[in-house]
Amino acid sequence: MTIPAKNTVCLWYDDCAEEAARFYADTFPDSFVGAVHHAPGDFPSGKKGDVLTVEFTVMGIPCIGLNGGPVFTHSEAFSFQVATTDQAETDHYWNAIVGNGGQESECGWCKDKWGLSWQITPIVLINAITHPDPAAAKRAFDAMMQMRKIDIATIEAALRG
Repeated sequence: MTIPAKNTVCLWYDDCAEEAARFYADTFPDSFVGAVHHAPGDFPSGKKGDVLTVEFTVMGIPCIGLNGGPVFTHSEAFSFQVATTDQAETDHYWNAIVGNGGQESECGWCKDKWGLSWQITPIVLINAITHPDPAAAKRAFDAMMQMRKIDIATIEAALRG
């Protein structure tokens, strides 16, 4: 018997938890799909034998995907924040999510095709908006507020003034 993690993020999907988990495993480092569990009997949104839950890890964070039906949907109240080191990495993750049926939002946020929110956040941005010089931090913050995907060169230019 496998002992589960003490704290696991449970993500509710309509009926595509396994597809989502496999996408995350293929897209992000330190990510993989573990066990796929099939329903032992019929349930409100499925039949016996359908995928009920999927155990997976996203960037080291243990998760369970639950195929619970259309009753609940994802919202921006929960998101994964991915800290990126450069523009290439930022572009890679942004394009993977948005280019796979997702959608852009503001300030480095996007949603995957299953409605789960992601923050693709360059470390440069985090350092810029928390800069000890309040004027520099505000310039960087104001620049970020105009963006969808974060442009590191623009953030760095705003920081410098």
